[in-house]
Amino acid sequence: MSEQIAKKDTFAKKYFFIIIGMPIVFWALAFPFIKIGLEGLSPVNLTIMRLLVACIVFLILLIVKPNKFSKIQKNDIIPLFFVGFLGIVIYHLGLNYGEQYISASAASVIIATIPIFVVILAAIFLKEKITLKIVLGVLLSLVGVIVISTVGRSDALLEVKYISGALAVILAATLGAGYTVAGKKMLQRYSALSLTVYVCLLGSLGLIPFISSSLFEEVAAMSLTGWSVVIFLGVFPTVIGYVLWYVALEIKSASEISVYLYFVPVLSTIISYILFRDEITWLFVFGGALVILGLHVVNKQSSKAG
Repeated sequence: MSEQIAKKDTFAKKYFFIIIGMPIVFWALAFPFIKIGLEGLSPVNLTIMRLLVACIVFLILLIVKPNKFSKIQKNDIIPLFFVGFLGIVIYHLGLNYGEQYISASAASVIIATIPIFVVILAAIFLKEKITLKIVLGVLLSLVGVIVISTVGRSDALLEVKYISGALAVILAATLGAGYTVAGKKMLQRYSALSLTVYVCLLGSLGLIPFISSSLFEEVAAMSLTGWSVVIFLGVFPTVIGYVLWYVALEIKSASEISVYLYFVPVLSTIISYILFRDEITWLFVFGGALVILGLHVVNKQSSKAG
């Protein structure tokens, strides 16, 4: 058994950049797909449908491959619910609500604070050391995201129509950080797959009060494109993305992997340029370079530490 675990750890470390790269790519793709999905569904109903697809996939996995899952402990049921409800459900609801009342650029800048919250929370609850290179890497990448969000695109606009929108996105950023830190703690008792499945299934129960007649009306009117978007969001950014994020957390500290989130707006902007012909400026390249430099600094730090 220990030999199998050792082989698994070696494999995970060897292919770490693929493991962390896939959720980053899928989460970057999620932004333009959400934009398309919101043409037919409200923010709440899009969240419900996205997580419904994810829950169906997870339930099938539980039924078909029950031996792949760690046994759930009764004392963990409530904590697992809150990690899933706050870190996945409320995170998405807060982000979707906020983006109705603040510009995408403003939302990107606020969401870019997630790694900062992760570093702080990880130091408090996980006793992770805040090294100078982690701080430097986080700050370099943060500056890069701010450059990309404010002047990296010709249509960039830091606009806040209602303060409630900004507060909702700040809440989402804080909860997103909490999801990572709480997950790191619980990975001591559960595998990455088991933990993702349990927090998603239990947390999604919190969406039941949000179900209304508008959900059935909008779903009945959904186009083939709408269904394709919902299925994509449910399977790739949610199922695969969240599972691999926890796999990456098994390999490195929460502070180290959180910095990779800064690459999401870089890829998201490139994808929007390709799909929607959103114009970008030469400052986008500069901002992207700062993000990559920040990632390099943190990765260099972790390599030396290992």
